[in-house]
Amino acid sequence: MIDLSGLAQPLYDLLSSFGLNVAGTGGASDGLRSTSVNLDQIYEMGRTGINNVNQAWDGMAVDATTSKALRVQTSSATLSDNGNEMATVVDQAAAYVETGQKDLDAIVNSFLTDVSALSPTLATPAGLAAVVTSAIDHIGQGLGVVGRVQDELGTQTAAIQELTPAPSSTSLAGVTSGASTLASTASSLLSGSGSTVLSAVSSGVSSLMSTAASAATSTSTGTTDTGASTTTGSSSGSDTGSTGTGVKITLPDGSTVEAPNEEAATAVRSAISAVGTPYVWGGNTPGSGIDCSGLTKYAYGEAGVELPRLAQEQHIGHPQVSPGDLMPGDLAVWDGHVAMVVGNGQLVEAGDPVSISSIRTENSGMEFYGFYRPTA
Repeated sequence: MIDLSGLAQPLYDLLSSFGLNVAGTGGASDGLRSTSVNLDQIYEMGRTGINNVNQAWDGMAVDATTSKALRVQTSSATLSDNGNEMATVVDQAAAYVETGQKDLDAIVNSFLTDVSALSPTLATPAGLAAVVTSAIDHIGQGLGVVGRVQDELGTQTAAIQELTPAPSSTSLAGVTSGASTLASTASSLLSGSGSTVLSAVSSGVSSLMSTAASAATSTSTGTTDTGASTTTGSSSGSDTGSTGTGVKITLPDGSTVEAPNEEAATAVRSAISAVGTPYVWGGNTPGSGIDCSGLTKYAYGEAGVELPRLAQEQHIGHPQVSPGDLMPGDLAVWDGHVAMVVGNGQLVEAGDPVSISSIRTENSGMEFYGFYRPTA
């Protein structure tokens, strides 16, 4: 007599490979979203703290402190955005696994129904042949389901890997705990599924958070443009990160920031494209020669926003943007110099040549008018 349980065993093995734990309330995706909410709360508290510090004090020391805090803001926002996106990916991956489980259950039940229907003929060669044929057919269907789910999860794995950032130079001491939570909650779902095809997704989540927890901060040299000459002074500053409502930009340092609108994003991209251009008083041509107000006027002109020609007259739009609320495209205006915020604690400005440096409010003793948002 043929071993019927042996014929069904490959189907049971396929079903067990999917495990029994699929996403549900309190699962990894919920943990990812919860941690993103916490990171958003940290972001808001940090923004308030930055503004309070800048209201109470000013000078290079405060600029340096603000720079560090706002770089963490950028990283917190990026982690929050990535956490929410990863939660969506994890939910989809779990849905693929759950659908695969249901399909395999149906295949097993279909085979058992065939065996039951053929049971009166199992003692005959024709009956045995029919059972074996049915087993082969159902195992083939089961393997098809496994292959389909593997392909679907491969897409989700690629999505997770795209959310994994390159090592950053930003200090993230304040958000390391949140990063660890994101990694552990994602891993709990993916390992709990019992399916090896999910391991790459788990690895991607862990990689994201470990790289995001790397640390290092830097300061850089700023320039002063009086409209006729260039001098050098050292100070620093920064800006906030993503708000989830604007236009994302990838900066030369690899960080992702968010401009408030398409005009600001276009201006930032245009200004960055002029990096390396030598300083020329009254210059307006990227790649050939340009001065500070020429750079910002050109960049915003590319976005369809007209700015005055003189640096000290470019304090237009939303006045006095607080340091904790800065976004890419905002202008830092002095009485003889102007620069553009690009994100992740940096601005682009015409010096010799046009370069990217740390945001600051101090600039060789010039009067600082404030930060302004031309597109507001």
